[in-house]
Amino acid sequence: MSSTQSLLLITLIITIIVVVMAMLLINRRQLRDIEELDNELGNMEDLHLERAIGKLDQMELAGESLATLNTWKKSYQKAAELFPEIQRLIEDGADENARYRLVKSHQSIKQARELVDSVSEDVKNSSDVFTQLLESNRENKAQYDELMQSYREIRKEILADSFDYSVALEEIENRLSAMEEDFAQAKNLSAQGDHVEAKRVLSKIRADLTALKTKLPEVKEDQHDLQTVFADQLDEIAAGYKEMRDAKYGFGSLDVMLEIRQSNDQIDRSLAALAQLDLEETSKGMKKVEKEIKTLYGILEKEYKARPFVEKNQDKLQRLLTHQQTVSQQLIKKLRHIDESYELTHGELDESRELEREVHKMDSDYIRASQRIADGRAVYSEVQDDWIKILGRLQEIGKRQQELSEAVDGLYEAEEVAQRSIKEFKQQVSLVYRHLSRQNLPGIPEGFLQMYTLVINEISKTSGELNQVRINMEKISEELVQISDDVDRLQREAEDIISSANLFELTMQYSNKFLDNETVVRARRNAMKLYDRDYNYKDALDTIATAVERAEPGSYQRIENAYYQEQKGLID
Repeated sequence: MSSTQSLLLITLIITIIVVVMAMLLINRRQLRDIEELDNELGNMEDLHLERAIGKLDQMELAGESLATLNTWKKSYQKAAELFPEIQRLIEDGADENARYRLVKSHQSIKQARELVDSVSEDVKNSSDVFTQLLESNRENKAQYDELMQSYREIRKEILADSFDYSVALEEIENRLSAMEEDFAQAKNLSAQGDHVEAKRVLSKIRADLTALKTKLPEVKEDQHDLQTVFADQLDEIAAGYKEMRDAKYGFGSLDVMLEIRQSNDQIDRSLAALAQLDLEETSKGMKKVEKEIKTLYGILEKEYKARPFVEKNQDKLQRLLTHQQTVSQQLIKKLRHIDESYELTHGELDESRELEREVHKMDSDYIRASQRIADGRAVYSEVQDDWIKILGRLQEIGKRQQELSEAVDGLYEAEEVAQRSIKEFKQQVSLVYRHLSRQNLPGIPEGFLQMYTLVINEISKTSGELNQVRINMEKISEELVQISDDVDRLQREAEDIISSANLFELTMQYSNKFLDNETVVRARRNAMKLYDRDYNYKDALDTIATAVERAEPGSYQRIENAYYQEQKGLID
């Protein structure tokens, strides 16, 4: 046998083995499918729904229960008609699979699966419905007994506490009567075999019982609050209000009795809503009454607490107002007198008059409030608020009037200080001029003379203002500050002129060493012109100092240092 033939033989053997293995695997898988289908069919047959249908037929159902039975009976019977066909397909599939006719077996299995899937849901639903229908009678009876027991307990409770529910008792009885009719209907429906409709009625009874049971505690509480708690509180408010009116408490435009009547009307409306078991509307009305009662209590309490404050501070406030009026008048009188001699530049007199008018108005308000107190018409809380504001404002006004008084008190002293300052400035300027004149200089620089004249004129002008009938001390104070600065500047200018002249002479003397230096000689001539003819001592010094410094670096710096050191020694 050639190699090619051997290879073909091996390939053929392998192919056969693979085919055989594949057929074995398919055979086993289809066998499992067949067993699964057989089990599913068996489970549906084991339900024995024909027995359930028979029992249900014997129950002589009616109404919706009978309609439900007929619907699902037809559905099941239609499904059950396919059971033999499914069984045949399963057996054919099993037989073909056993003979390894795998394709035909697969076709039978597929058809059987499609039929099982098409009927299984209907069979299951039918089973559930039949079970429910079989158990509905028993369940309805148990539920009926349970609900009847609960109904009797509620009726017993209502009968025992009928007074606590008296407002809504008629509506409660109406609802209990309606439940009795529902119980009778549920019983009749069960007797007629319509268990589905009976169950619906029982569900309605349960919902109604639960709702009523939930409302009963709230009905009892609301009735107690409306008829007892709120009523007692309003009576207490009315009695307290009358006592306070007798004690001469005022309430302004507020009509407390009208508010009480309106609250009682709201109580009546809330009781009417409670009588219909409209608890939501009842709650809204109760909140309004509760809020109004709280407001009225707050008003009475506020007025009661405010009166001791008013009585305690009435005489005190009168004394304070009288005192402050006196202070206001004295301050205005003082300011008028001062205004004859001094200009009050910050409106002190107008402000003091405005404060006096404010104090007068507060006094008028106080008198009217005191009259209302005497007449028994005063709203003490309003009086208290007003008087607290007045007391605080009187304190602020007193402080401000003290500030105004102290501010003008300083005008006399400020005038004396200004006169002394003018005298001192005149002396300082005179000393500066005489000191500069005694220096034996060729002349006084024009710039200094202009500054000197300016300062003299400023002093003269301010001195004249101080001698006027009415003095503006604020303006004079500003001028004195400016004069002080100008006098200081004049003194510094004089000192600079003297220092420049002295340093010029020292530097000129030192420059004699360099008479063979043409630059120095030329600088000496220019410097002398500036010194003798122009009286420009600073530029004269700069001219000669620059030339000497170039001829001998550091020389002028030594001259300057030595000069200022000597001046410092003279001062010390």
